[in-house]
Amino acid sequence: MHCELVVPGLFAADAAETLPAIELLLARARAASDERCGLQGWLQRAFGLEDGPHAAGALTVLGGGGEPGEDCWTRADPVHLRVMRDRLILVPGHALGLRSEEAGALCEALNRHFSSEMRFEAVDPLRWCARLAGEAGFAADCPLDAAGRDVDLAAPTGRGEPHRLLNEAQMLLHGHPVNEAREAHGEAPVNSLWLWGAGRKPREAANRWRSVSAEEPVALGLARVAGSRALGLPASAREWLERSPEEGRHLVVLDRLRAPLALGEAAEYREARAALEREWFAPLLAALRRGRIGMLTIHVPDGPECMAYETIRGDLRRFWRRPRRLHQYA
Repeated sequence: MHCELVVPGLFAADAAETLPAIELLLARARAASDERCGLQGWLQRAFGLEDGPHAAGALTVLGGGGEPGEDCWTRADPVHLRVMRDRLILVPGHALGLRSEEAGALCEALNRHFSSEMRFEAVDPLRWCARLAGEAGFAADCPLDAAGRDVDLAAPTGRGEPHRLLNEAQMLLHGHPVNEAREAHGEAPVNSLWLWGAGRKPREAANRWRSVSAEEPVALGLARVAGSRALGLPASAREWLERSPEEGRHLVVLDRLRAPLALGEAAEYREARAALEREWFAPLLAALRRGRIGMLTIHVPDGPECMAYETIRGDLRRFWRRPRRLHQYA
């Protein structure tokens, strides 16, 4: 078996705790580098899609169990725009603690208002999609990648009709009872949408893995386009190994670090990285040592470069390659 992990956010400059398993795997591996691309860019490359706008909206619908058909979809994620003097700062949905019933009520109100222009669907509380009446190109980064930046509201939407739609959505959200209740409880309201990843479902994608395990619906959508098995992410590598076949190439997307890293939550980031060490890296190192896995590759797409670290059992004997702390890779 060849197990491939994608772990965005692994290299943080300010987290210097010791994580023996992942440090050993990286030290003994054969490394290759490419241009930094982030998770969405890595998925696009890995599944053989052409450079250009990533149809994250349609793929999210597909990965969430829906059927995007031939329509054009965009991601329309809930966000909070924070006013700071003469600036607007983007706060992504991961910081809002939005509940499923709140997301459903807000999408229902948006659908009533935009009945002939857009159709909204909350795949989960953090990930909303909108079916568009025609073509559109929204070139913004995903909200996590844009967290904390100054916001130019024209930038993700362009001028003209898309900008009008966003303005109308903001006005509707501003006065919605869900947001009034959130503010009354001291919670930040959902006062805007972040439009990105517009496009139609790709007709084909490279079939490189027998299975893809992920929480990220874009990855699961790409797996379905490619004809790979699309599986939810189990709690640990032990559970994943129990259900995985003995051979073939398999992809696992471990995307637990980006949110606390983007939000500046240092304690939460350290806790999440320690959990990955305990639940994934250490069990997979043990499986590599005993031959249950023939090769383990770890991809870090958003370090200083996009890195891949490939390790086979024999590489673990290269004792002269001493482990170093993860923050040194940043």
